[in-house]
Amino acid sequence: MVTVSITPVGVPLGTMAEQIKTELKHVEVPKNVIVNVGGSYEDLQESFTNIILLLLVVCMLVYVVMASQFESYAKPFVIMFAIPFAISGAAIALSITRTDLSMIAALGLIMLVGIVVKNGIVLVDFINLTRDRGHELNEALEIAGRSRLRPVLMTSLTAILGMLPMAIGIGEGSAIWAPMGITIIGGLVFSTITTLILVPVLYALFARHGDRNKQEKVRKQFVFMKDKDNGIKK
Repeated sequence: MVTVSITPVGVPLGTMAEQIKTELKHVEVPKNVIVNVGGSYEDLQESFTNIILLLLVVCMLVYVVMASQFESYAKPFVIMFAIPFAISGAAIALSITRTDLSMIAALGLIMLVGIVVKNGIVLVDFINLTRDRGHELNEALEIAGRSRLRPVLMTSLTAILGMLPMAIGIGEGSAIWAPMGITIIGGLVFSTITTLILVPVLYALFARHGDRNKQEKVRKQFVFMKDKDNGIKK
């Protein structure tokens, strides 16, 4: 076994590994020789796999908790609808700043899930409260959107401004944590827009569909006088 060690300088580990693989394709390797890129790169791949599994477990636990609290399977889905947009926003922010997806950035995605879900809970919970007070669906959405606009924006802006020094990279060693700040800021910008616009729309669609199903079940439980009279005549 022959080990060739390379220390990346000014180049991300993943980018360097891909360049090595590209160069190895042009090298004639004997059939009885196996070339493997390992070391820190292999550890990085395993860490990313664990992070993805952790993200899925976090989303599942968040859904279970919200389903038990709201006593509904649809409303947690409406709240978590903003998570894919938050991940897309984080990816766009990393692309604009030309920052590679590192383990620190992946940890920022996991933190982002909690912040995004919290904003959705603030909005959806107030919509439920408004409907319980007797308001119609569209009226409840309008009241909740107007009333919860400030709390949602305050929560998002607080997190964005708090992560701004980290994303800028002020001080020694700050470049290590900068991807986390960039990830959270980009994800919050997109998820806030999604929470305020698309979440109420999805809530209205699911609520109307659920109300129709409930009304249909109630109708089937009752025997109307007209149907009863028809049965007697027959």
